[in-house]
Amino acid sequence: MKATDVLADAFGRIQEVVHESVEGLSADALAARLDPEANSIGWLVWHLTRVQDDHVAEVAEREQVWTAGGWADRFGLPLPVRATGYGHTAAQVGSVRVGSDALLLGYFDAVHEQTVAFLRGLAATDLERVVDERWDPPVTLGARLVSVLADDLQHAGQAAFVRGALERR
Repeated sequence: MKATDVLADAFGRIQEVVHESVEGLSADALAARLDPEANSIGWLVWHLTRVQDDHVAEVAEREQVWTAGGWADRFGLPLPVRATGYGHTAAQVGSVRVGSDALLLGYFDAVHEQTVAFLRGLAATDLERVVDERWDPPVTLGARLVSVLADDLQHAGQAAFVRGALERR
């Protein structure tokens, strides 16, 4: 199995957890929080999708799905269009209200499709390309993609946990 196939498989596993965490939830359930400072399922999945979209678009040298696909307008969030959720306060987390599970999953799936298409076009040697020289050592494409995977898996797992906790209430 090629390294890029392994990465595509890993991103596919994120997709599975995201769908299990979001499908069938109402807008209110997506916005529910375990306490006033906690992240909602809607925010967690929006954030992990925004990070994937932002980071993969940068290394693929293409426009983000968020803007290119009109998702920013469809979501209509009271946040800057470039917002990804990094550093959000509890109030900003609460401002991320998603209209439906279909909207959230539609955006996620569009980003996932772009990510997998990008991965399928890579050779293993492409993963060695330096994409960020601001770090020591400089960040390679492979390291950036693994970083996105790690962040997305953590947030997808958190969303699954929140759903389980809310369903047991």
